[in-house]
Amino acid sequence: MELLNASLVDWSRGQFALTAMYHWLFVPLTLGLGVIMAIMETAYVRTGNEQWKKTAKFWMNIFGVNFAIGVATGLIMEFQFGTNWSNYSWFVGDIFGAPLAIEGMLAFFMEATFISIMFFGWTRVSKKMHLASTWLVVLGATLSALWILVANAWMQYPIGMEFNPDTVRNEMTDFWAVALSPVAINKFFHTVVSSWILGAAFVAGVAAWYMLKNREPEFSRQSMKVASIFGLVAVLLTAMTGDGSAHQVAQKQPMKLAAMEGLYEGQNGAGLIAVGLLNPEKKSYKDDVDPYIFKVEIPNALALLGYRDMDAFVPGIKDIIEGGYTTTTGEVALSFEEKQERGKQAIQALADYRTAKKENNETAAEEYKAKLKENYPYFGYGYLDTPEQLVPNIPMVFWAFHIMVYIGGFFVAFFAVLWFFSYKKKLENTKWLLWLSILSVPLAYICTQAGWIVAEVGRQPWTIQDVLPVQAAISALSVNSVITTFIVFAVLFTALLIAEIRIMLNQIKKGPKAD
Repeated sequence: MELLNASLVDWSRGQFALTAMYHWLFVPLTLGLGVIMAIMETAYVRTGNEQWKKTAKFWMNIFGVNFAIGVATGLIMEFQFGTNWSNYSWFVGDIFGAPLAIEGMLAFFMEATFISIMFFGWTRVSKKMHLASTWLVVLGATLSALWILVANAWMQYPIGMEFNPDTVRNEMTDFWAVALSPVAINKFFHTVVSSWILGAAFVAGVAAWYMLKNREPEFSRQSMKVASIFGLVAVLLTAMTGDGSAHQVAQKQPMKLAAMEGLYEGQNGAGLIAVGLLNPEKKSYKDDVDPYIFKVEIPNALALLGYRDMDAFVPGIKDIIEGGYTTTTGEVALSFEEKQERGKQAIQALADYRTAKKENNETAAEEYKAKLKENYPYFGYGYLDTPEQLVPNIPMVFWAFHIMVYIGGFFVAFFAVLWFFSYKKKLENTKWLLWLSILSVPLAYICTQAGWIVAEVGRQPWTIQDVLPVQAAISALSVNSVITTFIVFAVLFTALLIAEIRIMLNQIKKGPKAD
């Protein structure tokens, strides 16, 4: 694999990040709003109350607009694996492509089949059949997220595979190890239930606007009731799965955990930063500059969060680079230099194996193959030049993580208060809470975007953890072509976003009575 220049790497990463972040503006609302509208239609079928039907149909219209644009951005993102990341696609396409294929054949076709019944079948099928179609659309969207997240989780924690030196490709050896890896399962639940928070916040914000305008009182009360209960359940489940995510990161990606907390020097019983300000003068893991201007810690909390032990050793950035500490498996961690050397040995063994095969020297080929297999876990380190390349953007990861946690804490209190006032039937007269409900909508989007920044920026420089760094994964394109498509996509996605916002605002202004 040819290593390409930094400018091309940066622009290729930027283009994919642009597509992914725009796509993620639409997906969480689809997942969250889908469940809410299905709950409302269930209430209609159970009670026969026509007002529930009007409420459900209104949110279905919003869902439809958001769903369509989300599909468009998602398709463009998948195409980029072939256009901008062809080395990656070649190297792991046999594994990465499997969950994406299942997503297309199972989940996407399920959505496509039943969404037409959901939108156009109100008078053509029975109530129960229509309700089943709505829930199947929601299930299809959730299953779609499942398989995409399985693929993403495999990049964070590659298992169930074996490298084939004859084809220079990784091949899947255990499908269920990939599909049911602890990282995949936790990532799926955390991503989906956090999307429910955004859906609940969106519904609450729109309902609050109607209450402030003294419009559609019954619709607003129904929407607020569902949003407050659903949002409270979702935020509590998100906190639980977030705890699981942090534990998985500590076990599988310790550098990401260190970046999330700005932890340079490892320590036993490390604390969790409650409030802190990073020191911009900190330039390297090797300098003696204090990484914080000030900080307030929760004692032992990071050790407990990551290792389920208040006195556990939590390695910092310096420890991970220099090695020498004992891991949770009882092994002594290798230094960057040792991993780099083993990675270079793996790369050289692959080249020697292929040469021996061409010369029909089977004895030598087997020796090189055994050496390759022994060192393959560190294959990607052979493409790195300096230990600094292992360190992700600390300020970005740190602030994204803490913003996500702070906003998540806000939503726990927000939905609890919202449910209380909704239960007491005092929401219409509580103007401050209605305005807070409207302001919570952009906060939910910021929170969910911050979560993905932590997940993706925190694992840099890897496209596949320890196996393939970004500079070895991209296509041999001209920088100008990537810049051009970046600009085109930025304009296109912005236009789509503006169009969606305008359409949704028009639907909201018309209200639930508009069919």
